[in-house]
Amino acid sequence: MALASLVLVRRMEGFFHAFFLINLLYVISATWCTATAAAGIKEAASDRADLLSFKSLVDDDPFGALSSWNNGSLHYCRWRGVSCGRRHPDRVTALDLKSLRLAGLISPSVANLTFIQRIDLSDNKLDGSIPEELGSLRRLRFLNLSVNSLRGTIPSSLGNCSNLQVLNLRDNKLNGEISPTLSRLSGLRELILNQNMLQGTIPDSIGNLSSLLSLSLGNNSLSGAMPPSFGGLLSLKMLEIQSTSLTGTIPPTLANLSSLNVLALGGNNLHGEIPHFAQLPFLSYLACSYNHLSGTIPISLGRLSSLEHLDLGVNNLTGEIPSSLYNLSSLNTLALSYNQLKGTLPSDIGNAFPNLQVLLMEGNQLGAQIPASLSNASELYELELSFNAFHGTIPQSLGALQSLFRLTLAVNRLEARNPSDWSFFTALTNCTSLQVLDLGYNLLQGMMPKSIVNLSTSLNFLSLSNNQISGIIPTEIEKLINLTVLDMSVNDLRGTIPVEISHLWQLQYLDLSNNMLSGKIPPTLGKLTRMDQLYLGSNEFEGAIPPTLSNMLMLESLNLSNNRLSGSIPQEVLTLSSLTNFLDLSHNLLNGSLPLEVGNLIIIGALDLSNNRLSGETPDTIGKCTVLEILHLENNLFQGSIPSSISNLRGLQELDLSKNFYSGPIPAFLDELPDLQYLNLSFNSFEGRVPMKGVFKNASELEQFCV
Repeated sequence: MALASLVLVRRMEGFFHAFFLINLLYVISATWCTATAAAGIKEAASDRADLLSFKSLVDDDPFGALSSWNNGSLHYCRWRGVSCGRRHPDRVTALDLKSLRLAGLISPSVANLTFIQRIDLSDNKLDGSIPEELGSLRRLRFLNLSVNSLRGTIPSSLGNCSNLQVLNLRDNKLNGEISPTLSRLSGLRELILNQNMLQGTIPDSIGNLSSLLSLSLGNNSLSGAMPPSFGGLLSLKMLEIQSTSLTGTIPPTLANLSSLNVLALGGNNLHGEIPHFAQLPFLSYLACSYNHLSGTIPISLGRLSSLEHLDLGVNNLTGEIPSSLYNLSSLNTLALSYNQLKGTLPSDIGNAFPNLQVLLMEGNQLGAQIPASLSNASELYELELSFNAFHGTIPQSLGALQSLFRLTLAVNRLEARNPSDWSFFTALTNCTSLQVLDLGYNLLQGMMPKSIVNLSTSLNFLSLSNNQISGIIPTEIEKLINLTVLDMSVNDLRGTIPVEISHLWQLQYLDLSNNMLSGKIPPTLGKLTRMDQLYLGSNEFEGAIPPTLSNMLMLESLNLSNNRLSGSIPQEVLTLSSLTNFLDLSHNLLNGSLPLEVGNLIIIGALDLSNNRLSGETPDTIGKCTVLEILHLENNLFQGSIPSSISNLRGLQELDLSKNFYSGPIPAFLDELPDLQYLNLSFNSFEGRVPMKGVFKNASELEQFCV
């Protein structure tokens, strides 16, 4: 009995002990849950407050993108641009507010969103600096602040975002150096820092980012050599470092990047030879233009079977184009312009490149005939062969290129001696997308082809300058309604300027100089209100200068020299304050006085009224032309003294007043014009002493302006 009671007591003690433990655990658990819930509520409230803090620094929200953030009854996880997690439904995991034109600063409070994994504020108008506090976001995987106006340096603390995979800060105003701490981001897959103002050298340690797939550092002020360690970025698919100030050679170690698709190193100061990239089976884009690369084009480039874009233009490459390149049947762009390449283009080039869209070969020493087979590259839309030594006739087959957008064959030895040689011109009327046609500086002869007026109405640039083309300008030229540039200078054109040319209302540049055009300058030219360059010099025009030219309110250069124009200088033309480059009315038969309105030309650089019959005193208002560098009034009938206001022309470099009837003393202020290099006062009636300073101090110079 006693033993049974003892057992019962012990059992009761064990029961109470277990009961006590269960209750204790319950209390602890409840306390923990309560504490956790309280902490969660507190953290959730903090996320909301941090989002509102971000909003408070947004100065402008033109689309009302953040208007939902003002709704007190709407949970912040449902605010526009805000996402929360599944495991932690009250914690912000993403902030996506791209392309909303938001202006203001990025609040450091964003760094308190400790669960955030993605931040995309790209394509806005945010300024200020990138908060250093963002470096505390250990869960952050994606950070895109591109296309804003952010300033300052890239925070070194971003190197602490150990899970960061994408860092895109392109197109801002960031300066300073690239922090070596970014090399700590071992999982980084994209590093995009182009189009900023970054300086200094590229840290060699960037080559340790073994997971990197894309690296873009172009359009900065980076200097120094490209780190050879980049050859260790074996996962890299895109390497873009264009338009910086990199020096040195292209590291041969880049040939180890067997996964590379894009290699863009244009616009630097790289020199030396192009490495052999034959072991890059996936390379589709190779651009090394605008450098100082020398030597020949490597034959091994012809083994890059995936290559679609090859741009080696504007370098110092020599030799011939290797025949191996013509094995690259996938090529759509071949740009080798402005080198020193010799030889010819193969006759079957159009068959070798069936996918070719862009062929840029201008500025070399290529010769022979233009291959007619180019018409087999049916997708070709840009063909530039200017500044070479091509000869023979222009292939009629080019007219089969339905997509042709730009054709420049200027500065060659291309010929058209009889009407059949001009058949290419008629064929080009089939190129309905043609916008640029430049045939200047060749040996094209004979009558202006009538088919010129049937060219594409999309044409905006047409140059036939510096040939030996005769005939008249057809009235039907008005059909080319989209022309902005028309250059027919230095030919043998006769007849008058057709009034219909005034219907080309988009015309901005018209050069008909150095022909044998005659008659009057049509007053209707004044309808071309977009004109900024007008050259009609060295013809046989007569009559008065049309005052209607004053309607060309955008005109910057006007040359009517070497004609037979008569009458006075229209006051209206001298009201064109837009004239910034020059006004040349020299070598005509103009008479009368120089109007006071000449003082309206306040930003003109050169004024030449020489070799006319202008008379009277030179108006004092000429001193208002304070930007004037060149002033030629020689061989007229001007009289009186040199206006004292010329002392205001502090940038004057040339002054020729010779062969007039000026009198009085030579003004002392002429020796105080700091930039004056040429002065001719000869054949006038000056008297008194010659100044001895400035341009007068060199006796040998005095011989050129006898007084």
